[in-house]
Amino acid sequence: MQVLMAFITGLIFGLGLILSGMTDPAKVIGFLDIAGAWNPSLAFVMGGAILIASIAFHLANTRPKALLGDVMRLPTARQIDRRLVLGGLAFGVGWGLTGYCPGPAVDSLAIGGSKPLIFVVAMLAGMAIFEIHDRRSSAHKRKAV
Repeated sequence: MQVLMAFITGLIFGLGLILSGMTDPAKVIGFLDIAGAWNPSLAFVMGGAILIASIAFHLANTRPKALLGDVMRLPTARQIDRRLVLGGLAFGVGWGLTGYCPGPAVDSLAIGGSKPLIFVVAMLAGMAIFEIHDRRSSAHKRKAV
């Protein structure tokens, strides 16, 4: 049942990305071009997403278990640290240069073309490099203790 719900949730998310125009890099870059031909439409998409997520997180905080009975696991970190800032900067630079973020890039693979494929391959490579670095860093810290 959890796999089915994950599939349905991902399908709804992907359709939402397509319908909102988030899979169009030109629209995204137009949104980020504040000093040029600014396209504010994605601000409404983000505002709607923030509103719905706020309601969902509020409701999730009132429940001990998820709808399918699994233990509720919500983020607990509250501090802004170096990793968060650098990750946010890397995400923002990648988004600004390509017009893609991870979800819309994966959606765009279905449409075809080399640009989303190159982005997704680069994204997966970056994730792998991070994992390798993080594991080595954690192992080094454990040895030092």
